[in-house]
Amino acid sequence: MTPSSRLAELGITLPDPAAPVGSYVPAIRTGKLAMCSGQLAFKDGKLLHAGKVPATVSQEDAKKDAEIAAINGIAAIAKVAGGVDNISQIVRVCVYVGSSEGFTAQPTIANGASDILAKIFGDRGRHARAAVGVAELPLGAAVEVEILAELTEDA
Repeated sequence: MTPSSRLAELGITLPDPAAPVGSYVPAIRTGKLAMCSGQLAFKDGKLLHAGKVPATVSQEDAKKDAEIAAINGIAAIAKVAGGVDNISQIVRVCVYVGSSEGFTAQPTIANGASDILAKIFGDRGRHARAAVGVAELPLGAAVEVEILAELTEDA
């Protein structure tokens, strides 16, 4: 099953990549690799959650934010790859979590991104990962996700 057919089966439509708000591009390709800039959990143009996990944003909401941010990252990579079906492997994911002092369950939040990538790409969605707690994220977001992917020979 192709990633595009899995997306359809899951009822997910990739959004248009977010326009940059600084001096960067949403995603870049070099050879067979593509990487997205850090993606926030924007849906329909709105940031889903701002604040610190778990003080003002629940772990459940933050995990969903990681999923949405990963979908946004795949959209950005698909744009430079010529389509989502030209993504052959998710290589690495880094999930940043705006964390309250003492919070150490960042890997649980990162599972939101990892799980959706596995649903979309199957075994090719399995990846190396970092889950990092940070003091602040852009716009006060609770979660930010970066994705590195390998592209097909045809891309």
